[in-house]
Amino acid sequence: MDSTDIVWRKSSFSADTGNCIELAVHRNEILLRESDDPGAVLHTSVDGLRALLEAARAGQVGTLP
Repeated sequence: MDSTDIVWRKSSFSADTGNCIELAVHRNEILLRESDDPGAVLHTSVDGLRALLEAARAGQVGTLP
């Protein structure tokens, strides 16, 4: 992936907490990464991100071990 044309954005809510998840759109994919580990990038579709957000809002996403 050529990262030179990727524009990362983070929520203004993350500025106070230090928990910074960044999001970008690249070639019809949604990219997610943790600002502390920018080399680890998750790739998903718009539908995949929508499903994740809906599950999180419904309390259906647990914590990772």
